[in-house]
Amino acid sequence: MDLVKHTGGCHCGAVRFEVFSTPDLHVFHCNCSLCTKKQNHHFIVPKNNFRLLQGIDNLTSYTFNTHVAKHTFCKTCGVQSFYTPRSNPDGYGVAPHCLDPGTVRSVTVEKFCGEKWEESMQAHKSIRDMSKSVGKSQLKE
Repeated sequence: MDLVKHTGGCHCGAVRFEVFSTPDLHVFHCNCSLCTKKQNHHFIVPKNNFRLLQGIDNLTSYTFNTHVAKHTFCKTCGVQSFYTPRSNPDGYGVAPHCLDPGTVRSVTVEKFCGEKWEESMQAHKSIRDMSKSVGKSQLKE
């Protein structure tokens, strides 16, 4: 599976990042209380496949419940272009709608029942593996 470099950021441009992922995104649509309120859709990548290019001083975060998830957003425009998900604290959840155009080939959306988070995580066969590192030989720029 070849990886491509996607770039993206928040609405005002203060936060910019690059992320290596496939051009075919597997996006989660969660129905937990916070994801429902902010209509969070995200795909998961390992930490080493993500690099913040600018805006570290413009980021703030919100946590609740277990405080494992770090809901990071721009202080200026309020957009969450990426965050640390509870399901994969060793990776990032990236908002596909915050990617620059031209590198995404397809998007498959999977519903995730965050209302029953523990049961959903136990039943899901591959979500934990999505933040595991892959060999750099698969990366394409």
